[in-house]
Amino acid sequence: MISRILLIAMLIVTGNLFAVDVSRGSMLSNSCFACHGTAGKSQGAIPSINGKSAIHLKNALKNFKTGTSTMMGRHAKAYSDEDIEAIADYISKLKK
Repeated sequence: MISRILLIAMLIVTGNLFAVDVSRGSMLSNSCFACHGTAGKSQGAIPSINGKSAIHLKNALKNFKTGTSTMMGRHAKAYSDEDIEAIADYISKLKK
């Protein structure tokens, strides 16, 4: 919490010299990166999501949301359709 306050204060004082993405998609995507790797680039058995199109990501999340009980299904069920759109749009724009 203190680090967030310091970051906000620094951005205000410096006149926003540092660009920080605080969009809804950015914030919601952080939970994806816990398993799929930093910026969606997996280093292990879990597939990378970086570089996937927004349409692919939206369809996958919506299918997980309505599908059988998998780990991704549990995650996806927690998101609204608007959340899924925001996540997919954000991740699809990350650099490969």
